[in-house]
Amino acid sequence: MPDAILTASHSPLNDLSPVHAFQFVAAVLLLAVVLPLARHLRDEYLSFVALGPGGTPTTLAGFVRVKVLSLFALRDPYVPASHIPKRFQGSRGYLVNGLPERRRPRPVTKGIAPHRQVTQRAPPALYAQLALAIENLAASSDSHFRLGTSCFEKNGTALFSRSPTKRTCGGEIVHAHPSDGSMHLTLHPADARRVLEAGWGERHPLARGGWWERFVPGGFVMVYAPVEEGEVGIVMEVVRAGAWFVNGGEGVEGGGEGEGRRDSGYASEEEGIAEGGVGRSVEDGGSS
Repeated sequence: MPDAILTASHSPLNDLSPVHAFQFVAAVLLLAVVLPLARHLRDEYLSFVALGPGGTPTTLAGFVRVKVLSLFALRDPYVPASHIPKRFQGSRGYLVNGLPERRRPRPVTKGIAPHRQVTQRAPPALYAQLALAIENLAASSDSHFRLGTSCFEKNGTALFSRSPTKRTCGGEIVHAHPSDGSMHLTLHPADARRVLEAGWGERHPLARGGWWERFVPGGFVMVYAPVEEGEVGIVMEVVRAGAWFVNGGEGVEGGGEGEGRRDSGYASEEEGIAEGGVGRSVEDGGSS
């Protein structure tokens, strides 16, 4: 009977040499790590694809690019930039009368390129109002602005300055996202601060300024989608602030400081950015 018990409890592992036993245990441990990691990466890739078309192609290479960029993302996109370029210091921007405080909590946002709002999306009727208002701004600007395909997104319509003082991505001012109703646009630092503090938006994850200006403007902000009638007008006031800034103070009525056309401060040797290096997007390196 004891011999039978010993025979029944015999394991093939007992026949392995110490080297083979070590290799077996290492393989089991490796699988225990690799399989959960593979599932996690698969889920993240599917989430990336679910954000829809944007500045980065929804391919495996595009996903890897975004994962690398995420290592450099802002830790807190709700906090205004701490560094203000010298030529903006003392300048009040366009939204001198401020913005009303947004009445609801911030929506959930995800991604880098694309960067999208996944809750509190705009109803289709309100997005249509927003798109029409941007078109009307272009049509009523005495040829200061034009519509075109977004340089950052590589698809979808954007508003451009015809003679920008801020040259990133061909003078693109704003593009809106049909999938959620949010927008990305470039703002004067003082106006970006007002948008963030009033709860109407957040900084793009790569809007770090400095060297990153080669890909994403330092004042690049997501403005949240309008979800009720009165919010379209507020969001459009932010769009006008972006148009005023990128176009150097011309083409937009009201707001501002009455300074007339002035250098936006970008593509300046003073800030250490060569003019020739400005104008790429994260997709050329993809963006929003």
